Amino acid sequence: MNEMGKEVQHLLRARTDSLMFPDWVAHGIEFITAVFVAIVVFTTLAVLVLFIIDITQRRNAIRHNYPVLGRFRYIFSKAGEFFRQYFFAMDREEMPFNRAERGWVERASNGTDNTIAFGSTKNLNVEGTPIFLSCPFPAMGVDSAKTVPMEIGPHCRYPYCASSIFNISGMSFGALSAPAVQALSRGAKMAGCWLNTGEGGLTKHHLAGGCDLVFQIGTAKYGVRHPDGSLNEERLREIAARPEVKLFEIKLSQGAKPGKGGILPAAKINSEVAEIRGIRQGEDSISPNRHPEIGTVQQLLDFVTRIRQVTGKPVGFKTVVGSCDWLDELCREISRRGAESAPDFITVDGGDGGTGAAPMPLMDSVGLPLREALPLVVDMLVKHGLKQRVRLIASGKLITPANVAWALCAGADFVNAARGFMFALGCIQALKCNKNTCPTGITTHNVRLQAGLDPKVKLVRVANYCRNMVHEVEMIAHSCGVPEPRALCRCHVRIVGGDGLSRPMDELYPSAGIKKEQDEGGI
Repeated sequence: MNEMGKEVQHLLRARTDSLMFPDWVAHGIEFITAVFVAIVVFTTLAVLVLFIIDITQRRNAIRHNYPVLGRFRYIFSKAGEFFRQYFFAMDREEMPFNRAERGWVERASNGTDNTIAFGSTKNLNVEGTPIFLSCPFPAMGVDSAKTVPMEIGPHCRYPYCASSIFNISGMSFGALSAPAVQALSRGAKMAGCWLNTGEGGLTKHHLAGGCDLVFQIGTAKYGVRHPDGSLNEERLREIAARPEVKLFEIKLSQGAKPGKGGILPAAKINSEVAEIRGIRQGEDSISPNRHPEIGTVQQLLDFVTRIRQVTGKPVGFKTVVGSCDWLDELCREISRRGAESAPDFITVDGGDGGTGAAPMPLMDSVGLPLREALPLVVDMLVKHGLKQRVRLIASGKLITPANVAWALCAGADFVNAARGFMFALGCIQALKCNKNTCPTGITTHNVRLQAGLDPKVKLVRVANYCRNMVHEVEMIAHSCGVPEPRALCRCHVRIVGGDGLSRPMDELYPSAGIKKEQDEGGI
């Protein structure tokens, strides 16, 4: 019996030993337990510290009355932008650009199939929606109209023949990163469109692709200024001598902040930006709210003539429209001086915002939206017989073919886009353009964030976006029965009213006999 007991004890001990964990597992459990305890202790202390901070502060009522928990309100408010974009907003709901619009740009940039099925998700009863009128007998053998190049600046020593109706709007180096500007330059060259430098000056990044350039002269005259801020004509001649620079644009105002100069936050001014602009690093770059030389329409025409004489190239200006009285006065002054004195082009920017950093009241509430401003400017030029002389460039939230076609119907000769090309570069509408934290590397000078933006890859997306845009605008023109996109006029589109019914655009804007007046010519 004693022997049997010993045998049982031996078996039990062997069984127990087989159930015991190896030493490394036991040590692992001990480590995890210690870490868990440390986390609990640290979290408890952190909550206690936050509780004391919140309960003792007096600046924020929510945090004082609901210590620690009140902080989640602000966390959720910040995170709301992310969750709405990816989970809750419908395809057509987001602002400033919805998922359907961004999706079209994404497909166009990738060069993938851009067709859809099972019907449109767009509500066609929304007031302001353009509906194009299809032709019952469109031309056979082709699926799109063909764009004809257009000359700008016939009275200049070096007029410019522009081949693309769709081009890249002004975005300065500084506002954009070096890789972003390089990708835009190379993509513009591949697509055959122009690139506007923005007011930050001409850089090696703009020249990287060898594309056609529009040099923008902002109110601070970065790149062509004397130390006192006045225009440096010698520097202007040097820039004009570059074969890539085709046009010069005087920026009077921009849609993001009418009446206020450019704003580049100090966080985005590195040594290279400071050197190019001739400013100090570590300080906000604030441009004057207007050109000191330009205080009347007479002085505006004098300044246009001065730059045209120095450069020999076409010169125009960019503006946001408020009152049209000054435009009427400008046209009368041109008629008095002669057609040669007119600006070679006018860029009409919508007052409903843009890529630039701007105060919210100006971005939201100052300046006419492009939908209203563009027809007014067109009609003003037609009234004075100047539509043939002055080319019109439309700019402001025109990132899809329907919007571009609408602008051509309204009377524009060209369309510029900024944010559409940012989407082509990979922008996710994170709304961080005014900071140095853009997650896609487009609007930041953080080298780590820029690493994800390869110009060799993105240039193809830029070119694809431009080409597909032009092709689909030509497709709309063909469907409307015209041979060329600029042959579209207001009779080819109806605009939905507040009652949900559409009305011909040429009834809403009776000066729609624009094409006929253009054919007859002006001064």
